[in-house]
Amino acid sequence: MSRKGNCRDNAVAESFFKSLKIEWVYKHKYNHRSQDELSVFQWIERRYNRREKHTTL
Repeated sequence: MSRKGNCRDNAVAESFFKSLKIEWVYKHKYNHRSQDELSVFQWIERRYNRREKHTTL
């Protein structure tokens, strides 16, 4: 969590979760928790890590 008066501590994590939700989670309907965990893992490994590698460095 961000400290008081330092609003940018969480910017990287918030950007990642925004991309995850918009590009993947909201477009799929899951029946089981294990199914959604595997789907999100695959999105991170296949798409996000290769396409948007180290954008904050």
